[in-house]
Amino acid sequence: MTPSAPAPSTTSAQLIDGNALSKQVRAQVAERTAELSAKGFKPGLAVVLVGDNPASQVYVRNKVKACEDVGFHSVLEKYDASMTEAELLARVEALNNDPSIHGILVQLPLPKHIDDHKVIEAISPLKDVDGFHIASAGALMVGEVGFKACTPYGCMKMLESIGMKDLRGKHAVVIGRSNIVGKPMAMMLLAANATVTVTHSGTADLGAMTRQADIVVAAVGKRNVLTADMVKPGAVVIDVGMNRNDEGKLCGDVDFDGVKQVAGYITPVPGGVGPMTITMLLVNTLEAVERLATQQG
Repeated sequence: MTPSAPAPSTTSAQLIDGNALSKQVRAQVAERTAELSAKGFKPGLAVVLVGDNPASQVYVRNKVKACEDVGFHSVLEKYDASMTEAELLARVEALNNDPSIHGILVQLPLPKHIDDHKVIEAISPLKDVDGFHIASAGALMVGEVGFKACTPYGCMKMLESIGMKDLRGKHAVVIGRSNIVGKPMAMMLLAANATVTVTHSGTADLGAMTRQADIVVAAVGKRNVLTADMVKPGAVVIDVGMNRNDEGKLCGDVDFDGVKQVAGYITPVPGGVGPMTITMLLVNTLEAVERLATQQG
């Protein structure tokens, strides 16, 4: 590895602890929030939940608690699954116009009768702290100021935490091409000077790609998509997947027990990328307020 990154363990990969890193970043957010609040700019995040999806309820609860922990003003709006698309769009517009709200998050998935894309595009780009709006995606593509999708943003912070900020000369392979993780992940790695390969279901020989990689980001939602024989010794492996194994326990996309014997660094599931996703939501909301404060002098 380059001198900028710590030397990995020779026997088993070092863990990139998302929980520990998340605490560090949230402490910084809380400090900056206190400074802004003292100047009359208290960060406000609105979370909108439609329906009773159990996983969504857990995610929303965690996001609201995280807001409270760092001193944000948080608003949670819960609606029945029978809510119409027009009603939801009206609520989004009201939040767009609410000066106490700086970030809007509509929890996905939405009920089938509501168009996710239409709702996301209704959110003001100035409050799109999930980073899903087409304006945010376009800003990332061309290197302009915007909001970065939270999960890949968290992955980049994890790489930075092990000394890998400038990825010049590194080959990064992304497994997955979703608009939420795979594509923005590739753009962020490219912006950090990595040489990037995006792989997906149409890739003929995935292992041939990943064995060349200094960094592998697995984000397809499929168990054991990356195994030990597919990893270059000493590589950094970031596991974005969230699955269940045969015993019903949470696991990622990576065969953790096997890959950790080959990789230099690896993220666990749970306790890896997950905590950082919520943390970067807080960072995005804080950045929205800081931009507003700068505009208003």
